[in-house]
Amino acid sequence: MDELRRFGRAVAVWAAGGAGAADAAAQARELAGGVRTIVLVEGASDQVALDVLATRHGRDLAAEGIAVVPLGGATNIGHYLDVCGPPGLGLPLAGLCDVGEERHFRRHLERVGLGSGLTRAGLETLGFHICVADLEDELIRALGPEGVREVIDAQGETRPFQTFLSQPAQRERPVEHQLRRFMGTHSGRKALYARALVAHLDLARVPRPLERLLTHL
Repeated sequence: MDELRRFGRAVAVWAAGGAGAADAAAQARELAGGVRTIVLVEGASDQVALDVLATRHGRDLAAEGIAVVPLGGATNIGHYLDVCGPPGLGLPLAGLCDVGEERHFRRHLERVGLGSGLTRAGLETLGFHICVADLEDELIRALGPEGVREVIDAQGETRPFQTFLSQPAQRERPVEHQLRRFMGTHSGRKALYARALVAHLDLARVPRPLERLLTHL
């Protein structure tokens, strides 16, 4: 829905601070009435993966008033919690992050009053789920290397992948590492493969963090 996209853009400008933040805050507050839950994710690939999975389950998150908002990096979580959480809009929250960034999420959730001494289980109760090591890694393990290669072939990227594998730095690395690294080599490729991998995924093998997050919403 267009209003949710406008809401997401306004939240991003507000969280960034600086010029335009006050106007963005006013716009976000005006549009917040149509938002049931805000899902804070690290980047665009996480947003795409969640949207595609929801669609495969017959759900339209935007129509349900669920705004999936990319942070542009996990270290921005504090700014977004100040805007979206109790200090700001006070809307229900959920989220997804990589295990390496879990500490940032835990610290700032506690700082804004959404928990104390949070454990992994405590984060999940709040609706915040952790990928090990990241979403790409979770999807590669769920599909298996051969399944991921099928997706690469279907994207018409067999030749670029073979060229990538010929690089000296890649030759001795485990195939799972090669696949994960390949997805991050070009701008936009992570989002491309997030969409393609989730579309190809057996719904009985959805990675736990992604499945639990969608179930929570």
